[in-house]
Amino acid sequence: MIDRDGYRPNVAIVLCNAKNQVFWGKRIREHSWQFPQGGIKQGEAPEDAMYRELEEETGLKREHVKILGRTKNWLHYNVPSHWVKREWRGTYKGQKQIWYLLRLTGRDHDIQLRASEHPEFDAWRWHDYWVPLDSVIEFKRDVYRKALHQLARYLEKPPRVSPRHVADSRYAKGSSLSERRPARASAIEVASPNQSQDVAASELLVAEISIAVEKVQIEPSAQVASD
Repeated sequence: MIDRDGYRPNVAIVLCNAKNQVFWGKRIREHSWQFPQGGIKQGEAPEDAMYRELEEETGLKREHVKILGRTKNWLHYNVPSHWVKREWRGTYKGQKQIWYLLRLTGRDHDIQLRASEHPEFDAWRWHDYWVPLDSVIEFKRDVYRKALHQLARYLEKPPRVSPRHVADSRYAKGSSLSERRPARASAIEVASPNQSQDVAASELLVAEISIAVEKVQIEPSAQVASD
């Protein structure tokens, strides 16, 4: 379903825990991370689409979450032409989204990435609210920034904006390693034991690289470099 302006209606979900950390999902067989999202079907209300996508992508049901708020208006992003199906070119521009902020009232183990036959994620973790935009595919970064800023007001104690979150909005391909410091995970679930070992090894390597970069930046000038 595409509107007259060429945008497909869509919902996106920011799921937070009691610490205001957010569900951060790794796209299956890819190196990018994102929030759950999905299209709105013909005749489907945005809220109903949100609950459907939530269950399909995370395994969570209505009783596992509480709605804290949503964006007032549609947020749009354009999809590069080489990502668009050939039969859609000329009529499809991208997505328009309603974003929902949810509080997890269930438990971490209620999250099941294999809830559907076509899982969206193969790993997840809790991340600080201000996610690093450089880990989001480029054409979605601006809408992520806008959505997080609009939804933060629904939290009892809105987190301070991370300098890295702001700086990352201007990152492009080819940024230096020191500019693209990896985020550290507080919790993670993967689809299989082998993947778990691989992710654990990757997280360890990431942490070692990050520490090495910080050491190189700090020691020569005795100053902490800002992102």
